[in-house]
Amino acid sequence: MTSARPGKRTSAAEVTNVSRWGFWLLLGERELFVSFEQFPWFRDVSIGQLVDVKMTRAGHLHWPQLDVDLAVESIEHPERYPLVSKAAPRVAERRPRRSRTQGTRER
Repeated sequence: MTSARPGKRTSAAEVTNVSRWGFWLLLGERELFVSFEQFPWFRDVSIGQLVDVKMTRAGHLHWPQLDVDLAVESIEHPERYPLVSKAAPRVAERRPRRSRTQGTRER
């Protein structure tokens, strides 16, 4: 008895494994590791959101539930793509400035 030939892949991109450090992404014949440290927007998402990935065109990935788009090259070479979006620093509450004569003691 012979086994049937495996079918064609239905997805050009597939999440194959998830750990607490990141996840593995299968792209055709290549498997890439996506680190949560380098790609923090994936860290606290559900597995369902993470595995819903599409190859939108050659070299570009899209997670529709997360509204995240990545170039495959940014996963292969994250050092070339430093994070641009960082948490905005809290703006300190501004106090009205005193004039130079206000608040000074006469001697």
